[in-house]
Amino acid sequence: MKAVKVAENIYWVGGIDWHIRNFHGYMTQRGSSYNAYLVIDEKITLIDTVKHYLCDEMIARISDIVDPADIDYVISNHVEMDHSGSLPEIMAIATKATLVTSPNGEKGLKAHFKDQWNYRIVKSGDTLNIGKRTLAFVQTPMVHWPDNMVTYLPEDKILFSNDAFGQHIASSERFDDELPLGILLEEAQKYYANIVLPYGSQVQKALEAVSGLEINTIATSHGIIWRSHIPDILREYQKWSSNTTENKAVVVYDTMWNSTEIIADGIVEAFENKGYQVKLMNLRNNHISDIMTEVTTAKYICVGSPTLNNNIMPTVASFLTYMKGLAPKNRMGLAFGSYGWSGQSVGIIEQALKDCGFETLENIRIQYIPDEDQLEESIKKLEGSIL
Repeated sequence: MKAVKVAENIYWVGGIDWHIRNFHGYMTQRGSSYNAYLVIDEKITLIDTVKHYLCDEMIARISDIVDPADIDYVISNHVEMDHSGSLPEIMAIATKATLVTSPNGEKGLKAHFKDQWNYRIVKSGDTLNIGKRTLAFVQTPMVHWPDNMVTYLPEDKILFSNDAFGQHIASSERFDDELPLGILLEEAQKYYANIVLPYGSQVQKALEAVSGLEINTIATSHGIIWRSHIPDILREYQKWSSNTTENKAVVVYDTMWNSTEIIADGIVEAFENKGYQVKLMNLRNNHISDIMTEVTTAKYICVGSPTLNNNIMPTVASFLTYMKGLAPKNRMGLAFGSYGWSGQSVGIIEQALKDCGFETLENIRIQYIPDEDQLEESIKKLEGSIL
């Protein structure tokens, strides 16, 4: 296992998770990586660690450069176990090391590991001199845990950004100019949609806090390191965190006998007629984390289900619960569906969309199989209400 040079005497020493496909409910079809960084100076510094089962890989990469026992400082930007999982092993090896973290980081690490390590607590504006270099710290609470912070290396203009700007990608390539930009931005949007979306206002504050820094490299905690396309990822984060939507509709549904699917197809037609980009996503074929990626920039969220046992399909209920937790703001909602006799599904969906804070359009509720006239009437009425 070899370290990868990021800058002079700065190395990526993380682990590549080729096999992971589910990251606490978020589908990671391209795998992931857990990024740790080694800074060689008068004081040797390790920035973050990796998930526990990749600890040996990280230690092997560190050992490619120095003896891990010689590490002087370990910086923990984030308590979550995919970042801190290898701390017990590395602190047992680097017995003289000081653990640098935020006030909430100390609380979280002690709660997780019950160890009495030698802590140094830092806040925004604090610095740590390691020789020819000085590390500066900025707290970024709730991006996406209370303990989060980022570390900045002014001499090399590197921002160790923690979870911000990351993507779940397993790759032997380490830099943004080594993979197609479209894939990177797609995975960055998915990461934002499924992890960071509820914390848009906190992201805005974090962007403001680092806006005065001169940044040549963004060393993320997951995925690739940004060095050539920094303006692109900063622009996208500004858009996502400010809740900027596009003329786009996402139509999400499940169906029993294809009647709700017929209505969904009609809804797609209505939005296409109004010049909207549309994504039609059947919950049997599309994972909720992939749907949320599209929701991030969509103005209209249309959700449909037939009535099943006086309720909605379990897949639809799961999506609505997941979306509510991620809390997209200022969207327009549309509930639709077919029914046989009782017909509660559309009302349940409509209330769920209102509970998300969405303004709702007049719902579409059709008994049994929609005929051509019913569908045409629904399409025309919907077209008239689309802004």
